[in-house]
Amino acid sequence: MSGELLRNTWSLHNTSGDVIDSHSDVTSVHKDINNSHSDIANIHRDMTVVEQTLCPQFICEEQAERQYGRVERVEYYSETTGCNRPANILLPYNYDNTKQYPVIYFLHGIFGDENSMIGEKANKLDTIIGNLVAEDAISEAIVVFPNMFAASDPEAKPGFSKEGTDPYDNFINDLIHDLIPYIEEKYSVISDREHRSVVGFSMGGRETLYIGLMRSDMFGAFAAFAPAPGLIPSQDAMMKHEGQFEGPDCMRLYKEETPDMIMICCGTDDGVVGKFPETYHNVLTQNGIQHLWYQVPGADHDSNTIRSGFYNFLIRWEALRKNV
Repeated sequence: MSGELLRNTWSLHNTSGDVIDSHSDVTSVHKDINNSHSDIANIHRDMTVVEQTLCPQFICEEQAERQYGRVERVEYYSETTGCNRPANILLPYNYDNTKQYPVIYFLHGIFGDENSMIGEKANKLDTIIGNLVAEDAISEAIVVFPNMFAASDPEAKPGFSKEGTDPYDNFINDLIHDLIPYIEEKYSVISDREHRSVVGFSMGGRETLYIGLMRSDMFGAFAAFAPAPGLIPSQDAMMKHEGQFEGPDCMRLYKEETPDMIMICCGTDDGVVGKFPETYHNVLTQNGIQHLWYQVPGADHDSNTIRSGFYNFLIRWEALRKNV
């Protein structure tokens, strides 16, 4: 559930076992997603099928003739924690404050920080979004990488205990009341829910689901990549989780607004979070909450899952904003 536990492998194949690495194959995939109204409608209404379960290799590789975004480090004051807090901001290469951009908040795993997701080169996050923009598959966007450990005590440390995980559960308050207002004041972002999303890996995936379900009035879409246990009462090898929701029946939307997209994915060989992501999928299904669930073949708790999730989220979020 952490940057330290993240296992990086490179088995980039589609479900038929073929490597997807050619420009024509990738363009075809994007045309299927972005240009067919019937496909868009299926994505919006069904949320049941992902044919491209691994990020195409071509999209994960930097191209010599292309320019990619730049990372800017910031600090903002958090009323929630009573201290300054850091974040990294991935800006489009040609960021222009006369334009307005969609924004994605990307949450890290336990023991991670604002550097974990963007700093891990195997994740290829800046490359994926840059190539998709260059392919005209998605619009330019700003990606925010916060430090999710929202503790008021500067001596507090993350860990596998209630005291070590409570600050992660507090991040929703820092995000809503402090970070989002800061980002919307400093950067030229579109400030409505349709253009604001949150995604996360492992512990960040767990918090993403909690934030999205609690505040669907603020986030039009959210996605959890290999989300960690603890959203509902449970026990794993590390600790007993009291649960952010009291039980499965309470894992539901708490605002009137229905998200345009909820997505959960996990590797078939994930040795860290195991079956907990699938449990969340089953609970959402039982509670009648529409969502997209898929598994990443051969992926562990690793960058294959992160790349796949980010890629599939980006192209579908774009399609929904443009076509539905």
